Amino acid sequence: MTQPQLSLPPDRLPKQLTLGPVDLSVSDLERSVAFYQQVLGMAVLEQQPGTATLGAGALPLLQLTGRPGARPAPAGSSGLYHFAVLLPTRADLGRWVRHVAKLGLRVGQSDHLVSEAFYLSDPDGHGIEVYRDRPRSEWQWDLDQVRMASDPIDIPGLLSEPGAERPFDGLPDGTVMGHVHLRVGDLAATESFYRQVLGFDVVARWPGALFISVGGYHHHLGLNTWQSEGGAPAPEGSARLEGMHLQLLAASDLEHLAQRLQAAGVAFTQRADGLEVRDPSANRLSFAVGNFTGTGGG
Repeated sequence: MTQPQLSLPPDRLPKQLTLGPVDLSVSDLERSVAFYQQVLGMAVLEQQPGTATLGAGALPLLQLTGRPGARPAPAGSSGLYHFAVLLPTRADLGRWVRHVAKLGLRVGQSDHLVSEAFYLSDPDGHGIEVYRDRPRSEWQWDLDQVRMASDPIDIPGLLSEPGAERPFDGLPDGTVMGHVHLRVGDLAATESFYRQVLGFDVVARWPGALFISVGGYHHHLGLNTWQSEGGAPAPEGSARLEGMHLQLLAASDLEHLAQRLQAAGVAFTQRADGLEVRDPSANRLSFAVGNFTGTGGG
């Protein structure tokens, strides 16, 4: 007797996943809006009493909520390590570096082999990365693990990139949220949730950290316990990560994700436009159907 074939949902997220805006609470909304306009070159897309949406072109990258007098999230708490704004070209990155140098800001920097990245923090201590990707043809893989490092950037080469001498006048069209790096409390539980339940691929492992993606990207999410092992979420009322948005291409992708969450016994909230779930460290992930054009996921 022929056994009926069960239709099981795919166990991986689709390669078309893209990242949307990151939600942050800040202690002084006007100060933060001014910072992101002046330093990052973001445009204000919408502003209402207590909230603001900023982005590049018409694409939202940040959603800010003001909490007057909020204290920064404790360093040992789970939450945001940094969000990472991906610029279209190396010349765009060179222009931004010249811009922040003129502002007199000190920034960290690292050549990750797959990308060149610069680091700074906003007035509430939220971590920021601004980077450009090298072409995928230059990425090196050891089986399913991408090679990444923390080498010094060739700054003279970056600044002499053709076009890098032009004035910086804001984030260029094509800028997207490239990845988000989270602080988590338990790396093993985090890996199980993101890999086995949500369906990400682990593409790199560092001591105390995982890097995960879909579609062969170097990482959509970083996850580390460098300061936060065993840590609790940042307390209510602090300036903290409030959540992040991820977009799936089709309604069926969202349905498959809901089925996997149900099968794993993971609580989530179904909404008319998507679903919301928290990872083992209480970081909020909001999934919806759509596409943020041009994201690093490819």
